[in-house]
Amino acid sequence: MALQATNSDQTLIELFLDMIAAERGGAKNTLAAYARDLADVSAAVIEGPKRGRALPKVLTIAEVDRLLAQARTDMDKADQPAPTRLRAARLACLIEVLYATGLRVSELVALPIAAAERNARMLTVRGKGNKERLVPLNAAAKKAMGEYLALLFAARPQRKAKWLFPSFGEAGHLTRQHFARELKTLAAAAGLRSAQVSPHVLRHAFASHLLHNGADLRVVQTLLGHADISTTQIYTHVLEERLKSLVRDLHPLGEE
Repeated sequence: MALQATNSDQTLIELFLDMIAAERGGAKNTLAAYARDLADVSAAVIEGPKRGRALPKVLTIAEVDRLLAQARTDMDKADQPAPTRLRAARLACLIEVLYATGLRVSELVALPIAAAERNARMLTVRGKGNKERLVPLNAAAKKAMGEYLALLFAARPQRKAKWLFPSFGEAGHLTRQHFARELKTLAAAAGLRSAQVSPHVLRHAFASHLLHNGADLRVVQTLLGHADISTTQIYTHVLEERLKSLVRDLHPLGEE
């Protein structure tokens, strides 16, 4: 609700509104909007400039390695029940694919079983706005897929799979919320702060690590499925740090 304008300002505001009504034919809603805005200005209630976007939380390469190592350790534990090992393999596969591709978590959990074709080198992803894009799949992710699917097919030999990551309960695919909970539990086991780790943080790690190692911002935009380069520009701090390190390490007058 707008604050009350001072008496002197109120007189000026009323004269202005009378002019708008008489000379410009201002409608009732237009006059009401002007009245609210001018009352705010009179009381010094003016919206400040928008703050810049917060930098994304990012894991280091070493932290991602710890997370992946813990996932594999959990999967390779001896004498664990088959369903437990299958869940661990699914989580390891989810993390490998997410870090290898930078998919949105909603895109990841909804991947069809066809995404795991043996000789596939690219994933076809249907993202926001129903737009399709191709994302490369590295050897580590393909290996994790193969190990996970071998366990999945052994556990469900009679069921025809539709999803790469089907729910182990009701029909449908794994939910993003369930994946996020399992990821936080794994992070704690790996000695990381669970609040620091989420599927979206791994997506940020994918983009930041690519840029740090020399990838072009436009390429990262394409891989992430960003419609506008301005969305990808939240990662420019990574490029700035890389440029500083290049000048420091390679310039003849750089720091010794």
